[in-house]
Amino acid sequence: MKSLSRVIVTLALCSIAQVCAQAYPAKTVRIMVGFAPGGSTDVTARILAQELTKLWNQQVVVDNRPGASGMIGADLAAKAAPDGYTLLVSPQTSIVVAPLLFQKMAYDPGRDFATVGVVGSSPQLLVIHPSLPPKDIKEFMTFAKANWKQLSFGSGGIGSTPHLGSELLNLSLKIKMVHVPYKGEVPALADVIGGQLPLMLSNLPVAVPQAKAGKLRGLAVTSLQRTPIAPEYPTIAESGIPDFDTATWSGLYIPAATPRELVMRVSADVNKVFSLPEVKQRMLSQGIDYGMHTTPDAHAAYVKSETVRWGKVVREAGVRVE
Repeated sequence: MKSLSRVIVTLALCSIAQVCAQAYPAKTVRIMVGFAPGGSTDVTARILAQELTKLWNQQVVVDNRPGASGMIGADLAAKAAPDGYTLLVSPQTSIVVAPLLFQKMAYDPGRDFATVGVVGSSPQLLVIHPSLPPKDIKEFMTFAKANWKQLSFGSGGIGSTPHLGSELLNLSLKIKMVHVPYKGEVPALADVIGGQLPLMLSNLPVAVPQAKAGKLRGLAVTSLQRTPIAPEYPTIAESGIPDFDTATWSGLYIPAATPRELVMRVSADVNKVFSLPEVKQRMLSQGIDYGMHTTPDAHAAYVKSETVRWGKVVREAGVRVE
């Protein structure tokens, strides 16, 4: 009898979950972003929100909560009700890198979130203030090796991909430029434009327009292949540091206790909107690629592999939280 009761309860819970998934969404859905508006993660989240609003015929809004390298927004999402009405779009910073840097966190990425899928990936462009002497990436490498003690670089926060990508550049060139973290990528880039900072790695959607406008000097991209939106820039890999490859990828997460049927429903709908040719073109025009690790399980496996990869950089570069 007890066994029969358990079966009945399980079937009832499955039925409730399926009904909830079918009725979803019945009200506004909020996408948390732990960074300031304008960065590549925010751009990805806003495209996603606009397209899901059309598909679901229900408002989907982006809620920016910048600070602590994205962990403020991630913590709010982790503590939200597991009903599908609070999602998180986060780069690897808050999910992969944060546990490598912080002994104590307000949330546990592995315990508190279910993966939904990777929703975008963007390489960075190395940009410098136009007053600096280097005119191309090879000149920059020579210049940086000779002057690294006077050079600093900005990023959108400790542990962000532009930060760790720059530390990887430090390791590759055997130098130690100083990191200056900001509460978001856009404020950091503004200081490079203004001359308060000499350089940074900046995500393509933010950096390329400024470089093409002449406000910054673009030198090289961090992907293995040149980007179609700015093919004039060589890659760092082809310019003297073989296999140099970094990208800011953004994942979609949902509170871990969310019913699996609802997780799969959201994942399927995200793939549906990003598979539309006009949406794919819009993403690519911003320098954001979509189409990698698009299932919950593939996303989870990618988180594990990225944890190993960036853990090595954190250790070798001696990255610490001040």
